[in-house]
Amino acid sequence: MKNSKVVIKKVVKKGHGGHHGGQWKVAYADFVTAMMAFFLLMWLIAILSPETKKSMAQYFQEASIFNNSGKGFMDKNAGIMEEGPAPQLIAKAPPGGEMSREEFRDRLKRDIETKLSEVKDQVWVEIFEGGVRIQIIDKEGSPMFALGSPELTPTARKIIKIIAQHIRDMGNDVAIEGHTDSLSYASSRYTNWELSTERASSARRALEEEGMNSDRLVRVAGYAAREPLIKDNPADPRNRRISIVLLFNPSQKKQVLPSFLSPSSPVPQKGGEGKKSAAADKSV
Repeated sequence: MKNSKVVIKKVVKKGHGGHHGGQWKVAYADFVTAMMAFFLLMWLIAILSPETKKSMAQYFQEASIFNNSGKGFMDKNAGIMEEGPAPQLIAKAPPGGEMSREEFRDRLKRDIETKLSEVKDQVWVEIFEGGVRIQIIDKEGSPMFALGSPELTPTARKIIKIIAQHIRDMGNDVAIEGHTDSLSYASSRYTNWELSTERASSARRALEEEGMNSDRLVRVAGYAAREPLIKDNPADPRNRRISIVLLFNPSQKKQVLPSFLSPSSPVPQKGGEGKKSAAADKSV
């Protein structure tokens, strides 16, 4: 036993304090990447129009790995991402009643004053109990329609374009009303009733061309000269106007919403060209 060798075996125990080869870093990077993808997805969904969201939801409800293999979302709904004008974040508002009436009014008025300052006095935005009323008002020297016609002027189209940018991505119901002054046509075949109705419909078409969903419309009507803006002078040209009513209260949908003049609202001033005669004006 004197010549026997002593063998000493060392056992190295692996610790638990951070010696995992950096695997936690890989897991953390995966987590951060997943969170970035999630927030990007939420942002993309937020800027989509209601029509696009509805189509996407319908696709995933009907999709099946057995009968739809090899077909993608864009295959089944070709062109869906190209519908209407591109969303503008500066004018985008939350759907339905999530945005207050006061906030909506202030945003729209600010945009009109910035982009169309020369006609800001002809775009009147007022709040009533059930929503917001936007009135596009005629003025001598600055008409919204061609003489005695439902054809919108370029200025009116610019105004409607800005209004559409603010309302097209909202979920609120919309009513459109046409109004004339009291000056009548020489012929009874075409009256202020037809003219005011056709002008309201022209405004409707212009809004739809700018991306507003027609399913939101609850009324398009003409009131002739029955609801003058300038009550003490029904022939005043400022009575010629289009009212776009944005409903924030669903219960107001079927109610008559007259375009009354709010006592707190300023009345647009007349132009300086002088008043036309009834025969020359033809109730425009």
